[in-house]
Formats: sequence, structure tokens, C-alpha cells
Amino acid sequence: MKWKKHGLIFDPTKHDLPSGCTQFAQSPQVLVFPEFVRIYFSTRSVDPLNGKFLSHIAYVDIEKDLRTLIRVADHVVLPLGGLGCFDEHGIFPMNVLRHEGAVYGYTCGWSRRVSVSVETAIGLAISRDEGLTFQRVGDGPIMAASPLEPCLVGDAFVKVINGVFHMWHIFGTGWKQSLAGVPPDRIYKIGHAVSTNGVEWMREDGRKLVSDRLGPDECQALPTVVVVDGRYHMFFCYRQAFDFRRSVGRGYRIGHAWSEDLINWTRDDEPGLETRPGEWDSDMQCYPHVFQLDSKVFMLYNGNEFGRLGFGLAELQP
Repeated sequence: MKWKKHGLIFDPTKHDLPSGCTQFAQSPQVLVFPEFVRIYFSTRSVDPLNGKFLSHIAYVDIEKDLRTLIRVADHVVLPLGGLGCFDEHGIFPMNVLRHEGAVYGYTCGWSRRVSVSVETAIGLAISRDEGLTFQRVGDGPIMAASPLEPCLVGDAFVKVINGVFHMWHIFGTGWKQSLAGVPPDRIYKIGHAVSTNGVEWMREDGRKLVSDRLGPDECQALPTVVVVDGRYHMFFCYRQAFDFRRSVGRGYRIGHAWSEDLINWTRDDEPGLETRPGEWDSDMQCYPHVFQLDSKVFMLYNGNEFGRLGFGLAELQP
């Protein structure tokens, strides 16, 4: 599979964002309308109490040429969770799909911890106004840690296939310290669950769908699945577990796997997205979202610094 890159298409630093957010447009996720495309993303404000980031979901509307900006949302689509809730300190990412006249938004809620930096879980919010605003189905998550997926459940991507909801998500296998005195880093893999209603889920508890390329501590994030020529293709990002924030070559890259039956996945990362030194995505490529639009297949993704300067576009070539 060969991709043609179209470059950076949205830079959040050049626009007014809601809720005091000034940077980041992470994990772009698409909702297609007849005349335009809405792209949800996670952006960040600063918590005045401690100076740490808070992640919020906003969106941009773009013409179907995926170049012409129509508008940037002047509001976040869902407020953060209440005191002590699983999404108190951020929502990142949110995957959306249409179902029975509504828009379902599967969120990844973040909450801070003491011994480690964060815990995550998957929530559900539903929109009845075509995705302008969302309301939670409840204050708690619909999927969280379990005996075999002990932490960091999140990054849901949901697709209805033959009447069945399929969710690809990540789950943490644990936290590790690379050196004494250094804060621990998380390790996570890609899992799968099914549902008849999109709310109650039966998961393949602890089964890792995608093989490791970087060893057992490889981190795999944000799966997205598309059907091309009758075959299922999964795109995701992967990185080293440690020293990945500033060391070139250890940060996220786009991975790929394919399946004929949604059960067995064959990893095949090459060819990927080509890069040149100094470009906005030369040091990192992460958080892919692959979708079909007017018989073409596109990928939205983030670049350097985890999407601080926005997201770009690539198009699958015939």
C-alpha cells in the first residue's frame, strides 16, 4: 500500500480554539456529511491549579476537498468529567460513528494517579444534534480495566460489520521504569471486543491482536480499520517504551496489519509514509485515522511532538 502525502492541513496555533486551548490537534477523527467533513480532535488547555494539561474535544469543518476550511468550533463538544470521574482530566481521543439517527462518540477519559501519571478508560457520549454537542450515557466508563487488561484501556475505534459492533482498543500490560529515579512509562497493546448494541461489550480479554516489531515492550496505540478490496486493514502507531519523547527514532511511527476474518492479523508495516528531514512529521508520525470518502481512502495523522502543530493528510494510491 502506497500513500501520497498532502502535507499539514490544520495547524491549531493559527486559529482561535475554545476553552482557552492554544495548541495541539491530536487524533483527528472524521464524521462525513453530504457537503463537508467534520474532523474531531483533542486539544489542550492548561489547568490553572497545577499547570498541567487538560485535553478537550473540538472540531473543524472542511470541504470535501479536505483543504478548504469552513469553520473552527467555538465550543468543546463535551465537558470534562466531574470530580473523581474517569475523564476528569482529559478526553483523548474520541471516535465517532452514526447509528440509528444519532452520533455515537467513544471517548478515552484520562484521570491522574499518584504512583503513575495517569489511568484511562473508555466512555460513551451520544449526540442528537448531528455532532455539535454530546451527552454522556453516564458518569462512568463502558469499558475499563479488567483482570487480564489491568490498566490503560482506551483508544477505541468502533465499526459496525454485518450488524455487529466491533471495537479495536488498547490496553495496558503494565508500567516499567527504565532507570532508577525515572518516572515509570506505560506499555500497551491492541485488543478487540464485540457488542450487539454499542454499549455492553464482550472482549477478548488480554489477547494481543498485533505482533511486536520492537520487542515485548513495544507500545501500540490508536487502531483504525478500513476495508479495501475485500480485506480488512488496520493502521495504528507504535513506539519504543522508553526515551521516546525527545530521542529521534524512538517515537511513534505508523504500523499496518491485515486480516481476512477479523480474528487473525498479519503485520506488514512497509511501505510507510516517507519523510524528509525538517518536515512537520519527520521525527514522529502518530494517531492515524483511515477513512473512505467518495471512493477514495485517506489517512489523517499527527506529526512531531504528538500533534502540537496539528494534523496532515495522506491518500492511498490505486
